[in-house]
Amino acid sequence: MRRVVVTGMGMVTPLGRDLESTWQALQEGRSGVGPISLFDARTFPTRIAAEARGFRLADYIEDADRWEEYCRNTQFAIAAAEMAMEDSGLETMKDLDRTRFGVYLGSGEGQQDFTRFVKLLNQATKEGKVDTSDFTRLGIGQLHPIKEAEQEPGTPAGHLASLHGAQGPNANCLTACAASSQAIGEAVEIIRRGDADVMLSGGTHSMIHPFGVTGFNLLTALSQRNDEPTRASRPFDRDRDGFILGEGAGMLILEELEHARRRGAKIHGEVVGYGSTADAFRITDSHDEGRGAIACIREALADARLDPEDVDYVNAHGTSTAVNDSIETLAIKRTFGDSAYKVPISSTKSMMGHLIAAAGSVEAIVCLLTIRDGVLPPTVNLDNADPECDLDYIPHTARRQVVDVALSNSFGFGGQNIALILRRYAG
Repeated sequence: MRRVVVTGMGMVTPLGRDLESTWQALQEGRSGVGPISLFDARTFPTRIAAEARGFRLADYIEDADRWEEYCRNTQFAIAAAEMAMEDSGLETMKDLDRTRFGVYLGSGEGQQDFTRFVKLLNQATKEGKVDTSDFTRLGIGQLHPIKEAEQEPGTPAGHLASLHGAQGPNANCLTACAASSQAIGEAVEIIRRGDADVMLSGGTHSMIHPFGVTGFNLLTALSQRNDEPTRASRPFDRDRDGFILGEGAGMLILEELEHARRRGAKIHGEVVGYGSTADAFRITDSHDEGRGAIACIREALADARLDPEDVDYVNAHGTSTAVNDSIETLAIKRTFGDSAYKVPISSTKSMMGHLIAAAGSVEAIVCLLTIRDGVLPPTVNLDNADPECDLDYIPHTARRQVVDVALSNSFGFGGQNIALILRRYAG
């Protein structure tokens, strides 16, 4: 089987505008959560989020003005991909076969700016002028054509292919919170079976807008700890009350090993295991016995030809919701057996919030950084132990430990379950 290694990484998160600044903040246990500034959230039950504050596409590319009207999803994707491509050295490779270079993203939908449209609609309603034709006329006159196209989740993958000349396989999946982990796993399979030599893969998303916050509030999934933003995301804690919306992007360059070796590429690690299952249960709840999560982790271990005892660190899905954290703990216990109490686990969502479709790719990169530096990021705000969550979640403070194998879990709405196993590259 063709081996797949990671030769480039880039990310934009609520904790930093690039990989190293994000990684430093994670090691220090800093939180990126604060009051929502992207829209007026004063009337919402949840008024806090983890925004990528200060993000400017002009800091990453020269022709940023061209992308000014595009959604945050696309801009985050462009920035993270630019960093990953630069890190990989592929941009300067003159003899790269672009027909064997593809893109596979887990990207969320973009967001139309409805502000002016809604104001006009409200005014017309007051004047008694609204019928079907008026509604259509207002929409055509006020909604932005670029942002209308940007609502299609697959558009960032198309943009990245165009920007980097990737003429190979191009796809996007939107399996909620598991999307970018699934994209990485599927991109790995494309390379393994010989359909491409290089894949730009990862995810991008921002749901910090009125519809996004409204939807998750209706599902009672978001924390309402508005007066304590930095303490609101508290995975595995007894007093957790929901997750915090985050935003950003994480991108990886996946490359067939011999292709990377021939060009002398720097190798960050190897993707050795991929598991994908569905709970086949409820749309918004994990199966109460964790059957999908258990099967998914076991699949990834089997794919990697590893035993649970071989895993040195688990980056948990760890959303800070009552159901997810207890079910994930159960799944780790069922799959790891006695070693579940020995393996260190942490949720970086405690600091950067939940990046939804982009979460898995950012967390996969975090796993590679733990392998590189031998530092395990903490789970902050874990102040009061939940009796059902009784494993080693690295509370409060980062820990130094050699990591050769890391597991990244991603479990999404719809019962989607993805597990990725990343290993130190050893030749």
